[in-house]
Amino acid sequence: MKDGVDTIALVVVLVLFAAVTILGFKAARWSKGSSLASLDEWGLGGRRFGTWVTWFLLGGDLYTAYTFIAVPAVLFASGAQGFFAVPYTIIVYPLVFLFLPRLWSVSHRRGYVTPADFVRGRFGSRALALAIALTGILATMPYIALQLVGIQAVFEVMGLGGSSNILVADAPLFLAFAILAAYTYSSGLRAPALIAFVKDALIYLVIAVAIIYIPTRLGGWTGIFDAAEKKLTAVDGAAGNPADFSFAGVGQAWPYATLALGSAMALFMYPHAITAVLSSKNRSVPRRNAAILPAYSFLLALLALLGFMAIAAGVNPVGLNGKPNAQLSIPLLFETMFPSWFAGVAFAAVAIGALVPAAIMSIAAANLWSRNVYKAFLRPNASHADEAKQSKVVSLLVKFGALLFVLGLDKSYAINLQLLGGIWILQTFPAIVFGLYTRWFHRWALFAGWAVGMIYGTWTAYNIPNPASGAQHFGGSTAAIPLLGEKGYVAFTAWVLNVVVTVVLTLVLRAFKVAEGHDETSPDDYHADAGEPGVRDVATPGAAGKAGAAAEA
Repeated sequence: MKDGVDTIALVVVLVLFAAVTILGFKAARWSKGSSLASLDEWGLGGRRFGTWVTWFLLGGDLYTAYTFIAVPAVLFASGAQGFFAVPYTIIVYPLVFLFLPRLWSVSHRRGYVTPADFVRGRFGSRALALAIALTGILATMPYIALQLVGIQAVFEVMGLGGSSNILVADAPLFLAFAILAAYTYSSGLRAPALIAFVKDALIYLVIAVAIIYIPTRLGGWTGIFDAAEKKLTAVDGAAGNPADFSFAGVGQAWPYATLALGSAMALFMYPHAITAVLSSKNRSVPRRNAAILPAYSFLLALLALLGFMAIAAGVNPVGLNGKPNAQLSIPLLFETMFPSWFAGVAFAAVAIGALVPAAIMSIAAANLWSRNVYKAFLRPNASHADEAKQSKVVSLLVKFGALLFVLGLDKSYAINLQLLGGIWILQTFPAIVFGLYTRWFHRWALFAGWAVGMIYGTWTAYNIPNPASGAQHFGGSTAAIPLLGEKGYVAFTAWVLNVVVTVVLTLVLRAFKVAEGHDETSPDDYHADAGEPGVRDVATPGAAGKAGAAAEA
């Protein structure tokens, strides 16, 4: 790491930051309806986004600092295990191709803003909807925290932060928080949707240059893979090929497979992913996006290889505080390989690539609070304007919660922040995805299954240490699978327990004829499209809010 502040890189980052911040505020006027004082307008962009806007928006909130910082850091530190992120982003799109159009249709027909809205309407259970909403908020906070860790890493490599004084050390986090909070509050979902174009252009530029230019300085791809193999197999040999950290993949089949499958099942359960889908203007948009979003998977595979490049470049990811931090490996690679001005462009790509998803995530979490806690339990007569105002305030509080995750949990393997969120959010899968196809599952069985999955997953994750950093709790995401003796992703094990409990209790409750809730949806709702009777007119500005009011009345 260079001594002092890299002034040229810092200036480039600040200029691009300023540009996207201005763009974020200007977005309030982009394709605006009659007012932003409703969740349809502020939180879903008026439900008028077409295929390309939605593609960039989904790309913006799914391919994040996780992609640019966390995944390559795993490859840098632990080897091939980090490649689990590539198959998981391939598995996910055929999966969501099946259920996202159904979710879009029923949500637009019934005026649902959040997945918890759907669960309440489908199963007639406010308790289950509340559980889904609170889980979404909880799972989103460590994911936002991961974005802030990415921004912090960039600023630290440029020479900012790292002090023992917390206000100085985490100043980049507070700065990012202020910028993100300001334009999210002002413009809602339109801000990240518009900035996503800039973010993706920067990322594609940086990765294209990195994949072509960096190997020429490191002896080509043969030299890169040889250096990675030499380092990581030496670590394996010294540690006796431990099951958790093996370049060769010894004993890694179960962790690798369950991480990939569990992550794929969890991805579109996150509120921010569903929010981006519900912002689209018709049923075909999610289907087309499921077909073309795999282009980002190719990008992810290339980004993952940056971890091996960092090994070949000999970077030493030690922070300004003197502690090892694998999250610095890619920013250090850029600093080492690129001239300062282009390193600044790369740093800006990482930072902006973190701000876009963090904005969408905070909006989605705030929508859950406003619709499924505030309106459902605290103020049933709240107007659309009241809901929007509540969401704006809560979007700020969610970011504060994310800061607590950053300051309170081990950051040496930041990918664990995302995987921890996956443990929680995957427990909403039965109520949402199964509910889109059948009402056979009893509402109280779904609630009990959710509770068992949450308790088991949280307790198991809490008791996982990280020997590399010395953290005693929440130090990893894989643990022994009961009865199998193999290690697997805790989220997937918890999900299996969730489903087993749900099925067994459904049979018991049905046998005792325990009352089920009212299903307000109809079979036609799951196939409706824009322009059909009963579906809101998303083509007319402001109509979404009016249709929502009519639906609620």
